[in-house]
Amino acid sequence: MNTDKHWYLFCYDIRDQKRWAKVFKIIKGYGEHLQYSIFRIRMTKKQLEKLRWQLTSIMDVEDDLMIVKLCPTCAKRIIDSRDGAKWKQDVPSFEVF
Repeated sequence: MNTDKHWYLFCYDIRDQKRWAKVFKIIKGYGEHLQYSIFRIRMTKKQLEKLRWQLTSIMDVEDDLMIVKLCPTCAKRIIDSRDGAKWKQDVPSFEVF
């Protein structure tokens, strides 16, 4: 169901360019690229765990990953200079397969 999905901000700092490119490619498959190393992703807890597993298999101990879960109210309060309206849209309660 769509109701168990939440917005997450994925922010990372990868020291090696090849690892950075791999991480970028994987995360891009899940969500929207916001800034150089920041993505927004709407996903379930299970999808989150799968993505974290994928990333930890690529990332090194010197790399950093920060994941911020946003509640619906918090997501609507985001200030985004590019297009703040997209954070304020209600998410459809259905999915098209």
